[in-house]
Amino acid sequence: MTSRRLFLAAASAAAVRAQARYARVNCATEFSFESGKTYPDPFNALTLDVVFTDPQGSEQRVPAFWAGDHTWRVRFAPGLAGRYRWRSVCSDAQNPDLHNRSGDLTAEPYSGENPLKRHGPLRASDNRRYLKHADGKPFFWLGDTWWMGLCARLRWPEDFQFLAADRVRKGFTVIQIVAGLYPDMPAFDPRGVNEAGFPWEKDYARINPRYFDMADLRVQHLVDAGLTTCIVGCWGYHLPWLGMERMKQHWRNLVARWGAHPVVWCLAGEGSMPWYLTQNREQDTAALKKGWTEIARYVRATDPYRRPVTIHPSRSARDTVEDPSVIDIDMLQTGHSDRASIENTIKSVRAARGASPVMPVVNGEVCYEGILGASREEIQRFMFWACWLSGVCGFTYGANGIWQVNLPGQPYGPSPHGRSWGDTPWKEASQLPGSTHLGRSKSLLERFEWWRIEPHPEWVEPHWNGGNQMAPLAAGIPGELRIIYFPTMWNPPTVKGLESGVSYQASLFDMETGFSIDIGPVTASSQSEWQLPQGGVVKDWILVLLRA
Repeated sequence: MTSRRLFLAAASAAAVRAQARYARVNCATEFSFESGKTYPDPFNALTLDVVFTDPQGSEQRVPAFWAGDHTWRVRFAPGLAGRYRWRSVCSDAQNPDLHNRSGDLTAEPYSGENPLKRHGPLRASDNRRYLKHADGKPFFWLGDTWWMGLCARLRWPEDFQFLAADRVRKGFTVIQIVAGLYPDMPAFDPRGVNEAGFPWEKDYARINPRYFDMADLRVQHLVDAGLTTCIVGCWGYHLPWLGMERMKQHWRNLVARWGAHPVVWCLAGEGSMPWYLTQNREQDTAALKKGWTEIARYVRATDPYRRPVTIHPSRSARDTVEDPSVIDIDMLQTGHSDRASIENTIKSVRAARGASPVMPVVNGEVCYEGILGASREEIQRFMFWACWLSGVCGFTYGANGIWQVNLPGQPYGPSPHGRSWGDTPWKEASQLPGSTHLGRSKSLLERFEWWRIEPHPEWVEPHWNGGNQMAPLAAGIPGELRIIYFPTMWNPPTVKGLESGVSYQASLFDMETGFSIDIGPVTASSQSEWQLPQGGVVKDWILVLLRA
């Protein structure tokens, strides 16, 4: 063995021993492996996994990622307190620096206040209607859309940390962000670089690990801020450009880099939408649908933590793959046409909630605030409540200007089809009022056991049925809680079907201010009905009936 190799082997062993000694439950810990053996193309020549055996004897095979040069790194988040054993498995069994290394790791309980680490990563509830943490605590998905948030136009650290702090303050819990292979641009468009360049070399020969080092800083910051990152692997049309094997390498790198964090995997954005200028749209759509089904199975097989998997669709996630059992969350996209998108939004949510197999439903994209010069704050409130009262367990907001990271005097510019979505700078967009109003709406729902709320359109008359777009919607918990959204106070609605022997107190919630107005006790008529009194400002309100 050469002196260099002896030195590297000793350094690697010392680093592994030092870094692997202690960890915290639900917190990522990292250690490195340094190869004394050189390879002309290490990214393509090798794979390295580390098998962790937990205190109960169960094994997790965790992929390591190539960190550049002769270095591989593994990140691991123990799910239990206690002593772990680990051993490395390298595709080159003749490399003693990488293969069959072993050691111990002691995991101690997490004692901090970060909700993602205190309650654990996400999974579907037992009834598959909502998401919950590992310890059973229900998870409220209020997302924000930062599609291009890993590029250099959203500067690190000042811009990125400003936006994250703003979203935490307003009550957001999820950030949807694309891992470098972006929408609305061709491959290797300079608008998509970060401080270290592109995520892949221009011939797709190998990844650029330095790109992902810079992305690591941003993802880690979201985790530390208590924000779940919904990692969107790429925009769907990148699949034929990379090909299946390269896309699997891309996803293996993402799982290795960020799987130890409490993330949600989103296979692709607009998964079955072909490249904007394609001449073979129907054929390309079918190929993408088949391809993403295969990638979904690969991600599930590669991720030892079984993080929830979804795909961002043109309509619904379950229709974007050939086999809906490969995803865990039915994500929707329901339109950007202001009030004209109301009907499709409500019908899509109701259809998704009634579909089989049952899975949590999240509206992942609808009516970005300010897009096409419309979809202002009143539409943000309408869409949020229309979705929640129709059966979603999550809603993702978007502000036009943030997702494409417009800069003052330097907007993102045209999409491949030649048109531009708008020029509002991202910081100005971050202060649009809709984001605040949705945070206040979330705070109202969190006063109750929101995960038990179910749609009950029959509880109010008139009610939304596709005819009158401005008719009220209702949901709640029978005998305990009724929540009714009505877009206008002009003709106050009638509450129907009140239970005999149940006394309710009524209040009105103003999403613009966050304040409630007490209405008093509800006195039902002989027909088990109650009419909301006339009066008040003609605008949208939330009527809450809470069991006295």
